[in-house]
Amino acid sequence: MKQENPYSSLRQLEVPPHADAMIETFRAIGYNIQTAVADLIDNAISANAKNIWVSFDWEGQESTISILDDGCGMTDGEIIEAMRPGSKNPNEQRDSKDLGRFGLGLKTASFSQCRKLTTASKKENQVAYWTWDLDYISQVKNWQLINLEPIENQLNKLSLLSSGTLIIWEKLDRVVKNTYEENRKDSDSFYQVAEVVKKHLGMVFHRYLETHKIKIFFNDREILPWDPFLKGFEGLQIIPDIIQNGLVSIKGYVLPHRSKLSEEDYKKAEGSNGWNAQQGFYIYRNERLLVAGDWLGMFRKEDHYKLARIMVDLPNTLDDAWQLDIKKSVAIPPNYLKEQLRSIAANIRNKAVEVFRHKGKVLQRKYSNSQFYPIWQEKIRHGKRFYEINREHPIIKGIIENLGNSQKNINELLRLVEETIPISLITIRESENPEQQGKPFEASNHDDIKKMIGDMYKAQLKNGKSEEQAKGYILSIEPFNLYPQYVETLNN
Repeated sequence: MKQENPYSSLRQLEVPPHADAMIETFRAIGYNIQTAVADLIDNAISANAKNIWVSFDWEGQESTISILDDGCGMTDGEIIEAMRPGSKNPNEQRDSKDLGRFGLGLKTASFSQCRKLTTASKKENQVAYWTWDLDYISQVKNWQLINLEPIENQLNKLSLLSSGTLIIWEKLDRVVKNTYEENRKDSDSFYQVAEVVKKHLGMVFHRYLETHKIKIFFNDREILPWDPFLKGFEGLQIIPDIIQNGLVSIKGYVLPHRSKLSEEDYKKAEGSNGWNAQQGFYIYRNERLLVAGDWLGMFRKEDHYKLARIMVDLPNTLDDAWQLDIKKSVAIPPNYLKEQLRSIAANIRNKAVEVFRHKGKVLQRKYSNSQFYPIWQEKIRHGKRFYEINREHPIIKGIIENLGNSQKNINELLRLVEETIPISLITIRESENPEQQGKPFEASNHDDIKKMIGDMYKAQLKNGKSEEQAKGYILSIEPFNLYPQYVETLNN
């Protein structure tokens, strides 16, 4: 039965968006250059490409970025459709291996970085090409594609393939604006950006690269995969798969302690952003990494949990449930799954911190027979509990002794602190939200902690202690006992 249009009797008016204004809006969606390039790699994979070539070519403000693949290619009409904004309905059923969703990726990713986008493709021995030039659109105020022949040497690369697609970015105003070809700093900056992109691709597509489903070449050099989970390394703990309704697969990894890794492997495993930043959930859709190292608002990132990484595998049928964004860099778990994810993460985090605790105990047994120096001491006065700062703590004792005539003033200050600790408030807050309680030096740069440990170590060696005695002494002092990983590497 045909459904009646409830508005058929009303006055109607078509109001298309202004082309120049809409495209400028596309540019502000929030891509960075690495997520933009990754989005184009997705299209190549969806086109069954086996080899993908990414090129960053420096020519100052005339520089170009191109992505060439040997996929199935497109006809003239298919290119026009691919260049159409909103060429897909995100609610339509797709192939299970499809990495796209909104039909905007090619355009929004490209416009975020350049003002001129050309798509050339070869299919059935025919080469076709179309161009969006944003400066031209701003002049004609219309959605006007241009049938402009691409740069000759790049078009020749496409012609050598039996089929494939070439994407060219020109007018790279977000990348090379106000640069000069002869300026060494400008060219170095351009290639530093290229290096960031290369590392990002090695991470995002590492599972495709590991299983040789695709090869990606960056300026003609093959990109190697970056595995966040250190599979195959001694000391790795793997927590078995957990399946949700046969769709969501979750696997926990507790990475090996630093002592199990070579310096080179340890450096590589920290990724682009460092060990602390890389802890957390790694969310994949069809083996393509969406989110890399994030506790999804459930926990803070803390040094003790940096060995905890959790793989979450999703099919593309759950894009809407996980609120996947256009950039494919944000995923938000559905409410019904959040508590289970939190429970799983808490378990993995506990296992990760145990690796540190165990190593700390081993080091303390190895290096230390000293008494322990806490910062705070519990005291009973008139039958009630009070807390005092330990004047025998080596750092506090050293500061007081160095003050000379001002010792009385510092002791009065410490007494004031001791007598005014908000114990009731701390107790309430701790019981209500234990996860929100800060840890010692949590907000500090750990380079400062390492320097303090290093300075103490050198001082102890000067005082005649052996290396093992000096390390044991540091491990007996709060809060440095919480950082055995830094003590262990002293003098290494």
